[in-house]
This record gives sequence, C-alpha cells and structure tokens, in this order.
Amino acid sequence: MVEEGQPAPEFELATDSGERVRLSSLRGKPVVLFFYPKDDTPGCTAQACGIRDAWGEFERAGAVVLGVSPDGEASHAKFKKKYDLPFTLLADAEHATAEDYGVWAEKTYAGKSYMGVERSTFVIDAEGTVAKIMRKIKPDTHADDVLAALR
Repeated sequence: MVEEGQPAPEFELATDSGERVRLSSLRGKPVVLFFYPKDDTPGCTAQACGIRDAWGEFERAGAVVLGVSPDGEASHAKFKKKYDLPFTLLADAEHATAEDYGVWAEKTYAGKSYMGVERSTFVIDAEGTVAKIMRKIKPDTHADDVLAALR
C-alpha cells in the first residue's frame, strides 16, 4: 500500500493522444495523479470538469495533472474532447497502475460486488515522493481539495 512520504510507484501508460507518459519523466514538477472509475459518467465528469474549471490555479501551482481510469485511449480522447479537458488522461486497461497505488478494490452496486477503481488522488511532489493521499474523494469538491493540498 502506498503511503505519504514514500516514493510514488513508477508507471508508464498510454495517453488520450496515443503517446506514453512515465512518472519519472515528470520530476521537477508536482504531479496530481487522480484515479477515477469511468469516462463520461456523472461523478467522473463532475470530478474532471471541476479540475478544468479551476485549471488556471493548477497551472499557477505548476502541477501536472493526470487522470487515470481503465478506459482505453479512444474513450479518453472522446471524453477529453466532449468536456474540453485541458489535462492528460491515461489508459490503465490492465489496472496495473491502479493496483500499484492500492485503488483497485472490491466495490458494490445494486447488491452486486465487482472490482473497480476507488476514486482516489495522489499528490506527488517534485522529487517523486507521495505528499498527500486522498481516498474516496467527493467529485464536487475534488478540485478545491487538491488545490489545498498543493499549497
């Protein structure tokens, strides 16, 4: 399980534009790594649009924002375009990164159990250390909560 003060687990994932991103290539800047269950669903849309609407503040903080879900590149590209999202979305189809960060968990909906992403955010400092972990976050206040952690 990832803990605050530990090095953030390395990953390399495909982006919404088909490129690849490695966490270690972002050293020198704080990284906001937010995991969400699915593109274009109500909670995930509220979460992503909250960040979009506060984008200027994220830029002033110098943060790289990365959204991660099990959806593929094409789904991410469509979601990003539909809501004019200014940050990169990463495809974690095999949920290996979600597992590394401890957010691939058993969930229950309508009385049925299944495995999925637990909505969580990791603020990683410029040296690659986990500075703040936010679990089971609320989509509507997510952007403000993350900005407070970046300060």
